Amino acid sequence: MENIPRYSFHDDYSEGAHPSIIEALAHTNLSQQSGYGDDEYSEDARKSIRNLIGTDEANIYFTPGGTGANLLSIASHLRPHEAIIAAEPAHIVGKEGGAIEATGHKIITEPGIDGKLTPEMIQSAFDRSSEFAYQPKAKMVFISNATEIGTVYNRNELAAVAGICKKLKLLLLLDGARLGAALTSSKNDMTLNDVYNYTDIFWIGGTKNGALLGEAVVIKNPSFGADFPYHMKQRGALLAKGMVIGIQFKTLLQDDLLFRLARFSNSAATEMSSSLAKMGFKLWAETESNQVFPIFPPALVQEL
Repeated sequence: MENIPRYSFHDDYSEGAHPSIIEALAHTNLSQQSGYGDDEYSEDARKSIRNLIGTDEANIYFTPGGTGANLLSIASHLRPHEAIIAAEPAHIVGKEGGAIEATGHKIITEPGIDGKLTPEMIQSAFDRSSEFAYQPKAKMVFISNATEIGTVYNRNELAAVAGICKKLKLLLLLDGARLGAALTSSKNDMTLNDVYNYTDIFWIGGTKNGALLGEAVVIKNPSFGADFPYHMKQRGALLAKGMVIGIQFKTLLQDDLLFRLARFSNSAATEMSSSLAKMGFKLWAETESNQVFPIFPPALVQEL
């Protein structure tokens, strides 16, 4: 038994970065650049993202991590009495240490279906929050793509969510920690341009997709975008050496690297889930991206 190879079941954070990123960081290490994200590498990365989105109008800022991206996106867009609607499995609900609540904003939860919100759920949450002034007033909807259980929104689903948000005058935030995996999923029928058109704020995850750290926040409203760096600085998320993230995103967006990595992880997850199913194990959720949720007996879990 001692000679049997053992495989790691750790998460996205168990290793460093793709070798191309390490090489790029080393190659540019002594490059003299302006601080706080005003460097040429960050600007090149922004141009690449704008090209993928198909617009020159988007405001793009780089944050060190996903919790900060969500916190800043929510707190910068909402007034003190305003709340956000999310599905119960949403990352901001139970996996960010109460970061959103710490900014003073209530999270109004709905059960979700396969990790996703529906227009009916958004309408229900909105109705519960808008009757009296002593209730937190819903102003934003939070979704993830891919979701926390690996499912993916298709174009019709996202369009329906965006439609109800527009009707109710709610902002729409998309957590893109695994957006690369979502957009390269076999279930996907959207482009990054679709994501931009349907949302008010979204972010592209680098940390879970080959980078050492870093996420790219994309903001549609120019006034919110102009003030975003002030929110970043006040909350300790404006890196003095911002080029560190800019270099990584510039590298990820060259030669389709970000999406090639995402396709590879999706393919590996599909192969794993298919093999597990052939072995007789059931899955808690269908594998649509790069997350696999097999149901194992406790003894097998301990052995693995």
